[in-house]
Amino acid sequence: MQTVDKAFELLGFFSEQRPQAGLSELAQESGFDKATVHRLLLALLRHGVVEQDPGNKRYRIGPGVLRLARLREATSPLASIGAPLLRALAEHTGETAHLTVLAGSRLSTIAVEESRHSNRVKMDLGEALPLHATASGMVVLAFADDLLFECLRSRARQGYTGNTVTRAAELERLAAKTRSDGYATAEGWFETDVCSIAAPYFDQFGCVRGSIAVAAPSTRFSPQQQASIRSAVARAAADMTTRSGGAAPAGMAA
Repeated sequence: MQTVDKAFELLGFFSEQRPQAGLSELAQESGFDKATVHRLLLALLRHGVVEQDPGNKRYRIGPGVLRLARLREATSPLASIGAPLLRALAEHTGETAHLTVLAGSRLSTIAVEESRHSNRVKMDLGEALPLHATASGMVVLAFADDLLFECLRSRARQGYTGNTVTRAAELERLAAKTRSDGYATAEGWFETDVCSIAAPYFDQFGCVRGSIAVAAPSTRFSPQQQASIRSAVARAAADMTTRSGGAAPAGMAA
């Protein structure tokens, strides 16, 4: 793995739920030795991409990312485009709706509209979703080029629950089914009591850019609710493609 890849791997461990992390913690989770992690963090510190809390010496995302974030949102405002679609989805389904974007081999959550139910699925902005263990990841994996699947194949695939698919052959089968259906359904893949349905949105070249999904507690994931969520998510993803100037690939399921 190249140095830049390793640096971005470290950044992926930060989220709203875990805004700070220590050197040993990052080394343990990444599988890199402490010396490598320390060297990467020093480089990120120099560019302001991370900073160190002066009190506890733990690391957090730094101000250096703000300029890039503003530039990205100004030139390709996906979160702003998706926000009203997510609000409508959450209102229609009564469940949490979220928008992801693919960056390299990582799928990040860039907008969330939570359900009004007290018992609801909660998500963090910036949360990285595993490609093999979520509906959002599966639709992106299904419609992306072969390089993304090969990247996933080369890595250890964590089994988050007893329902997580980790075998490459089964993932290929699910990806083929997802391409045929135009959406993915995950029941307890990432969290035992959480189910989700996702559909992809595309850029102007017909390449998958990310996904729109609805996640619900398994207790409310009845067949009737699934059908309602599927149609609503498909419409929202098609709208996201259109509003962001994209086009669905030829032959995609309607």
